[in-house]
Amino acid sequence: MIKTADRQTVFLALINVIVLVAGALLAGANFVDSYNLQVMAAQVPELGLLALGVALAMISGNGGIDLSGIALANLAGITAFLVASRILPPGDAPMAFSWTFAGIALCVGLAGGLINGLMIAYTGLTPLIATLGTQLLFTGIAVWLTNGSSVSLGYIPPLDDFGNLPVLGVPLCFALFVLIAGLIGYLLRFTPFGVKLMLLGSNEKAARYGGIPVKRMIVITYAICGILASVAGIVIASRAGSVKWDYGSSYVLIAILIAVLGGVKPEGGYGRVLCVLLAATALQMLSSLFNFLGISNFFRDLAWGVLLLALLASARVDLSYWFRPAR
Repeated sequence: MIKTADRQTVFLALINVIVLVAGALLAGANFVDSYNLQVMAAQVPELGLLALGVALAMISGNGGIDLSGIALANLAGITAFLVASRILPPGDAPMAFSWTFAGIALCVGLAGGLINGLMIAYTGLTPLIATLGTQLLFTGIAVWLTNGSSVSLGYIPPLDDFGNLPVLGVPLCFALFVLIAGLIGYLLRFTPFGVKLMLLGSNEKAARYGGIPVKRMIVITYAICGILASVAGIVIASRAGSVKWDYGSSYVLIAILIAVLGGVKPEGGYGRVLCVLLAATALQMLSSLFNFLGISNFFRDLAWGVLLLALLASARVDLSYWFRPAR
């Protein structure tokens, strides 16, 4: 018999194939040519990294969620550029500036993740309320720093190459996303931290009695979520060439949708990174297909919302009950 996890992986792989075939039939050969595939691959990391953060928060249980991901990503990009440009002008040493930019962004992401983790672990706030509050906090700081305006990075070759240059047909940012996903997958499956996190999400009381440091686990988990958000902020800045406080306003919804579609249990205790990766690529291809067909962004957001509600409902409803033979 095929395991449930394997069925989920096969199901998501089939969805990717179906969307590709549908795109070729409905939008023409341009949808599956190498250029468009590279463009779609370069767009996946933004949402995929945020979805990995949401997945980790969900796996930790206790109503785990991270609603602050895109707000923290935007703040990381804005803060990193404003600070790095004062330390080292981009035109003088583009490579050094790029590494400084990335380092500052990662520090901001780590700080934001620690704030989330400490609030959830030590103040008794539910993750939903805590991360909703920090989402507003991070957004407010970003607006204050920029006066609500977009900040242009200009042309910085190393950053631009990272966001848009394919190497051997694979965009660098997508390769980094796959590498990070692999590291997170290894962390969850083959390390004591992953085992403890799964147990914590499955049964917090048993985890406490088992000697697992629950508060420290929560803080570490949300710190990782913050780092993932900051990497997403670096990708966004490098691809767009600018940073803005309200970039990706619908990304929170889509990141949650990707995590749930990837089989992560909202109640905690289970999730597979490979499935989240496949869900991210499927939704990105579907979004690109909508663009090719000229479908409105408002309809796309509506479709994502309906799909998310349907997935959450299906996880709660025992459909086999309705198909049992009447007695």
